[in-house]
Amino acid sequence: MTRLIVVGGGIAGAGAALALHKAGSEVEVYEAHPDSAEDIGAFLTLASNGMRALAEVDASPAVTAIGFPLTSMRVLDDTGAEVAQVPLGEAGTAHLRYRCLRRGDLNSALQAEVTRRGIGIRHGARLVSVENGTDGVTAHFADGSTATGDLLIGADGLNSTVRRLTAPDTRPEYAGQYVFYGYTDDAPAAAEGETITMVRGSSAAFGYAVSPAGETYWFARVTDAPLSADALADGTPARWRDLLLPLLRKDTTPAADLVAATPDRLMATNATELPTGTPWRSGRTLLIGDAAHAASPATGQGASMALEDAVILAKSLRDAPDTDAALALYETLRRPRVEDNIAVSGNISRGTHTPSGPGGRGARGNRPGDDELVRHLEWGSDLARLGP
Repeated sequence: MTRLIVVGGGIAGAGAALALHKAGSEVEVYEAHPDSAEDIGAFLTLASNGMRALAEVDASPAVTAIGFPLTSMRVLDDTGAEVAQVPLGEAGTAHLRYRCLRRGDLNSALQAEVTRRGIGIRHGARLVSVENGTDGVTAHFADGSTATGDLLIGADGLNSTVRRLTAPDTRPEYAGQYVFYGYTDDAPAAAEGETITMVRGSSAAFGYAVSPAGETYWFARVTDAPLSADALADGTPARWRDLLLPLLRKDTTPAADLVAATPDRLMATNATELPTGTPWRSGRTLLIGDAAHAASPATGQGASMALEDAVILAKSLRDAPDTDAALALYETLRRPRVEDNIAVSGNISRGTHTPSGPGGRGARGNRPGDDELVRHLEWGSDLARLGP
């Protein structure tokens, strides 16, 4: 297994390229977007497990150079009273601390690292079909070009073209909430450095963190019917504020003032998830990251799970005796963990589960399976010997 095609140059795809290259494979990345900033709008947090995966492929410096660390989480109730403050993840280890950053900046940083290591990445390559053969797989692109390899890895996100071609019956479903993201330089609420504040509002879940430069990053999750396609297409920052502010003003928390102080950098989307138990493999193709197991954003684990995927896939291909055994090992190791995240995150979004801990299970330092995860991610360990 030496020639690998990665379709998608976002977090999962770039992470996979770094890990597979380190494992000794020849890798080429094909990204449909014409430049590195596939998604410049929303921000995300990389949890300690995601930062650990980056460390195992020697990519920590590329990511810690952007964004800012989060070492603790405080929780407010709907009156604005603080009800808890807890450390986040492995806050005592600098390169494993949670990190808050824009998705587009993370994409750019990982792609720059891919290029720095001499891994090919081609932008503007829109996949149109996949041809599986006995000796290889061929990707066909809209411009008429092709790429042939031993395995094609679909890392092209929630609306994956690879998944549509190989598992057409698998489609994202609404996860029960719509989500707002915003940024403001005029934060009326003081906040401690390196702290994310989570607000248990009566009508919306809200969270915010303040960067060292004084910019506040915030999100709000509202449990309701999905926003219509027309509403999303025609939405403006003013319309989103008008929709969100009445919900937040029911409470006496900093949330409403933060949203009111956000003039234009405000966006909205429906939270979606993929059903559990859906196929990841078809012939010589494999789905990873959100293309395989997208979850609602409630646990904040999507990017970190994608980076875990990258390392475990590379090690499975390195350590197993053949390709079939490697992909079976990969799926055995990954499916229980990522599908647990889909279920937990979806239940939080739908309000059908009370998370254990102030921020939900995704915010705790030790999620179920973390001890095994550390052993599986450690680059020097042999996955074929460790097993699930």
